[in-house]
Amino acid sequence: MYFVYILQCCDQSYYIGSTNDLIRRIHQHNFHKAGARYTKARRPVVLQYHEEFATLSQARKREVQLKKFTRTQKELLCK
Repeated sequence: MYFVYILQCCDQSYYIGSTNDLIRRIHQHNFHKAGARYTKARRPVVLQYHEEFATLSQARKREVQLKKFTRTQKELLCK
């Protein structure tokens, strides 16, 4: 199982990523050097939204779609 997720950073910006272990990845974003460079400077991050996929290919395609969303569209999806 693979996940696409949206995190909200402490500066209220959004970060979108994909992973096969959602809990571990969020922990990395908040506490480890393995987190994304973008989120390291914007900790703590909070999970706002996620979707599940059967394959990494499907998850990555959705990640690309979500990254093209406007801020307003991301906010609506998270609600």
